[in-house]
Amino acid sequence: MKNLFAALILTLFFASWSNALEVAGVNIEPAVTVNGQQLKLNGYGLRKKFFIKVYIGSLYASKRLSTAPAALSDSGDKLIRMIFLHSKVGKEKITEAFNEGFVNNSPGLAGSPEVKKFLSLFTSDFNRGDVVDLILAADGTVSASHNGKSLGSIPSNKLARGVLAIYLGDKPADDTLKDGMLGKE
Repeated sequence: MKNLFAALILTLFFASWSNALEVAGVNIEPAVTVNGQQLKLNGYGLRKKFFIKVYIGSLYASKRLSTAPAALSDSGDKLIRMIFLHSKVGKEKITEAFNEGFVNNSPGLAGSPEVKKFLSLFTSDFNRGDVVDLILAADGTVSASHNGKSLGSIPSNKLARGVLAIYLGDKPADDTLKDGMLGKE
């Protein structure tokens, strides 16, 4: 009986250990719950600017999305999570990067009221360890949070697709991050 109990404990320990994913010293969740639905980690990667590791970007979805067109056309809930690694990223830098992503991947959307409202959600700098979640809901609502605190929501299918295109479009912010989010790295 003691051996059976010890084997059970070891099995549980190694099962939980094998699910843990650590990237650059940060634990990445294998699954998250969004709008009452479990989303699984589709992929992740490092966003680098020159030689600086800025954040770990991860994509969660209800089904496996291995190509950009499949992800961009998928109507299910998705979550983009950024876990910041750099000591400080100013809010101006983040909004500039988002804006550049819209210009590069969704030029018809860039400068629109939806994009302006989205960019206005980011009023604080991001520091090492901060977590920013961008929820792209199946109904087209884009919601943002910073360290679990809601920054706001914007109902717009075009915006939801545009936000995803920043990461997975033809001119993504980072090609390596794009591949990683699609599970190719």
